[in-house]
Amino acid sequence: MRNPKWSRDELILALDLYFKLGPNNSSATHPAVEELSETLNSLPIHPGASRVDKFRNANGVYMKMCNFLRFDPSYSGSGLKGGGKLEEEIWDEFASNIGLLAETAEIIKSKAGSVSPPVSEEDEKEEKVDEFPEGRVITKLHIRRERSSTLIKKKKEKVLSDTGALKCEACNFDFKDTYGSDGEGYIECHHNKPLSELKSTQKTKLEDLAVLCANCHRIIHRSRPWKTVAELKAVISPSIKFELQQ
Repeated sequence: MRNPKWSRDELILALDLYFKLGPNNSSATHPAVEELSETLNSLPIHPGASRVDKFRNANGVYMKMCNFLRFDPSYSGSGLKGGGKLEEEIWDEFASNIGLLAETAEIIKSKAGSVSPPVSEEDEKEEKVDEFPEGRVITKLHIRRERSSTLIKKKKEKVLSDTGALKCEACNFDFKDTYGSDGEGYIECHHNKPLSELKSTQKTKLEDLAVLCANCHRIIHRSRPWKTVAELKAVISPSIKFELQQ
């Protein structure tokens, strides 16, 4: 067995430490690298059965950080040539916004204990399908927030009061019109702001939520960065929107 590949969460934490220490100041014995090794071992990302000896040990963490050297224009050397495509994606997404990187890393570390790890490798694969750019910990927290029964009920009541129907704000799909009584009262809620853009003390307001059909909701979550509801609405085929309005 081999240890599982590095996830987005793990690479985000590694890149955050890379910038905090600087390309010339880290080592496998640096206390911060050893601390990150302990943090990675506690993350609820990989099922326990998939981990083998030396899982995310300090030496492995240091080597992974060195993989970022090849993308760093401030580094005069060539860096390690090994590594995967995901490392480049993480660099491209966060290297130009160190503040967002640091905030995202802090949320991952501070909130990791509030989510559960996948039970099996199959569960981990399923979680990866819906993973946000900010990683699986934040994805799980965001989805949990979107599924708050109290918020969903209040949002639906407001939409019904304002418009008289629960139609997708992007494509106008109405579950009741298509599925009859089985679709009455059903629609999904989307939180317009990723968790990484919110302060922990901020409470979700109804105006932060949008009601979407399952398809539009999934497409918004796949976009990087997320499209707004208005942006998604603009790219939907006019003929489809016309059909749904009839």
